[in-house]
Amino acid sequence: MTDSRHAAVFIAGTDTGIGKTHASCTLLHALRDAGHRSCGMKPVASGCAATPDGLRNDDALALQAAGSDPALAYERINPVALRDPLSPHLAAAREHRQVTLVPMRAAFEQLRSEHQRVVVEGVGGWLVPLAPKLFASDIARQWQLPVILVVGLRLGCLNHAQLSARAIVADGCRLIGWIGNHIDPAMEAQAENLATLGELLPAPCLGVLPHGMPPAQAAGRLHAAVAALG
Repeated sequence: MTDSRHAAVFIAGTDTGIGKTHASCTLLHALRDAGHRSCGMKPVASGCAATPDGLRNDDALALQAAGSDPALAYERINPVALRDPLSPHLAAAREHRQVTLVPMRAAFEQLRSEHQRVVVEGVGGWLVPLAPKLFASDIARQWQLPVILVVGLRLGCLNHAQLSARAIVADGCRLIGWIGNHIDPAMEAQAENLATLGELLPAPCLGVLPHGMPPAQAAGRLHAAVAALG
């Protein structure tokens, strides 16, 4: 991220299904509220549904709707769409394809040139394989994007968050902060777990999202994340 007028960030998660899309959409609303022309991107997505317009992924559609320009072409937001709900390398193999960063990078650079902020959502966890010797982490690493880690607040999150944060740092990426996402309203000792995460993780908490609160309503809770992007 060398030009603050065209900043981008990679949204990683401690696991799949922990709310990366929810956090990304909330951040997009917060960025828009702060006056930034912003868009989301899901470089690669599996579990896409066949539609008359082609394969479509619910997460990518949510990012499209949350951005400053909901009419932005879907293919620019999700350049690599895979049908089966599997790890991308397996889903691609079923289609006799191999995922590469080339189409993703081209779409990203175009989006970044047209927007002040681009929120790039990863797939699954940090080390989900996209292809042989290619991982989700390579998107952030090769594009030199700062990383925000979304921590799904449930039993086990302390271990998952620390492992993810250590992997991000070990890969040479800059972890600028983390967002706590309440995915289990029945989780015990929520406040204590948040305090422990704050002590253990090597980057600041940039916000905590309540369970079930829509992104537009929760946007005010991510002011620190907006500020972290400059």
